[in-house]
Amino acid sequence: MKTTTRSALVLLGMATALVAQEPAASPPAAAPAAPPAAETPAEPAKPAVADPAKEEIEKLTVENGLAEARLKAETNGLRSEVTKLKMEKELLAERMALSAVKRQADQEGEVAKMEAERAQLMRDAELAKVRAEYLTNQLKVVQTEAGIEVSKLQNQIASIEMDTKRRTYADAKPVYLENPLREDGTLVISDRRIALNGPISMSTAEHITDRIDFFNNADKKMPIFLVIDQSPGGSVMAGYQILKAMESSDAPVHVVVKSFAASMAAGICTLAKESSAYPNAVILHPQISSTLFGQINLTEQAEIVKESQRWWTRLATPVADKMGITTDEFIKRMYAHSTSGDWSEFGEEAQKLKWVNHIVKGIEETSLTKNPDVKPAAAPVVAEFPEEIDDKGKPFSYLPRLTPKDVYFLYNPDGYYRMR
Repeated sequence: MKTTTRSALVLLGMATALVAQEPAASPPAAAPAAPPAAETPAEPAKPAVADPAKEEIEKLTVENGLAEARLKAETNGLRSEVTKLKMEKELLAERMALSAVKRQADQEGEVAKMEAERAQLMRDAELAKVRAEYLTNQLKVVQTEAGIEVSKLQNQIASIEMDTKRRTYADAKPVYLENPLREDGTLVISDRRIALNGPISMSTAEHITDRIDFFNNADKKMPIFLVIDQSPGGSVMAGYQILKAMESSDAPVHVVVKSFAASMAAGICTLAKESSAYPNAVILHPQISSTLFGQINLTEQAEIVKESQRWWTRLATPVADKMGITTDEFIKRMYAHSTSGDWSEFGEEAQKLKWVNHIVKGIEETSLTKNPDVKPAAAPVVAEFPEEIDDKGKPFSYLPRLTPKDVYFLYNPDGYYRMR
C-alpha cells in the first residue's frame, strides 16, 4: 500500500510538471463585426475533440485523490494502531508495575513471614535450650541420687558378699608341726595335703608327684600328708613313681589311711617311712593278678605271667622285708587268710604286721579353713573313670590303657573295673 501511494504521488508530480510546461493559449483575435446574416436554419453542433493530456491529468488527479484518501485512511489507521499500541504498552507497563509492586509486596510479606518464623524458631530454640538445661540439671540430680542409692546398694551387696565369703572361711589357720602325731593319739594335718582316692593311674601319679615337689620347694622340713580315703590300687608303674617321689622328698611324707587301701595303695602305705591309719581302716595285700583279653597264645601268656612275677618280686620283696619274712612266706600267709590270696587286716592288726606305723584315734584337718560346701566356679571336671552300664544292666568302669610292661595291682573282686 505504501508503494502504491508513493507511485501515485510520483505520477501526480509528473502530470503537474507537464501542465506547467504547456504554453497558455493565446486569446482569439477579435473578428470584425459581421453583417447580420439572414436568419437561416440552425445547423447541428460538431462534437468537441478530446484532449489526451487533459484526460490523463484528470485521471491522475482522481488517482491522486484516491491515493490521498487511501493514504489518509491508512495514516489514520496507523495512528489508531499506534494509539492502540501505546495504550496496550501503557496498560502492559501498568500491569508490570502492579506485578512488580505485588511481587515486591509478596517478597516483603514472605520476608516478613520468614523473619517472623525465624524469630519464632529462635524463641523455640531458646525455650528448648532452657528446658534442656533444666532437664539436664534434673537428670544430674536424679543420677546423683541414683548413684548414691546404687553406691549404697553396692556397698550393701559388697558387705553381704564379704560376710558370706567371710563365713566360708574359718578363723583358724593351718597348723604346721614337725611331729604331727600328738601324745593323745591325734594326727594334725596341715594344708600340705594331697588326696589319693580311686584307682591309681599315671595322671594320679603326676598329680601327687607335682605336689610333693611343690611342697618341698616351699618348705623342706614340715611334713607332707598323702591322705587315702579309699583306693583299690592300680597301675604298678604309677604307684612306683609315687613311692620314688616319697623316698626322694626332703620333707617327710606321711601316708594316712582313713578307710580302705588295697593292692598298690596298700603297698604305698606299707613302704612309706611314716604312715598312720584309723583302727577300723582296712589294708589289703593281694597278689598281682592279670586279666587277659583277646586271643593270646601260651607263649604270650607265659610272658605276661613272667612280667607279673617280676613286678611282684619288686613290690612284694620290700613289703616282706619290712614284715621280717620272705616273699614265699608272704604268699603262704596270704592264702592262709583267704582262699583268694587277698590278705586284709584292720588298722590295729595291720600295725602289728608293720603295714602301718601308727594307729590314730583322731585326725585334725587344719587345712580345711574353707567351707567345703562352697564350690569354686570352675569348669566341670571330667571323671577319669566314668561309670557305664553293660548289656546286662551291670555298672562298670573302664580302666585306662596301661603303658607297655605295666600291670594293674588292683583289688577288683566284683569285676567293676574292666580293661578295654
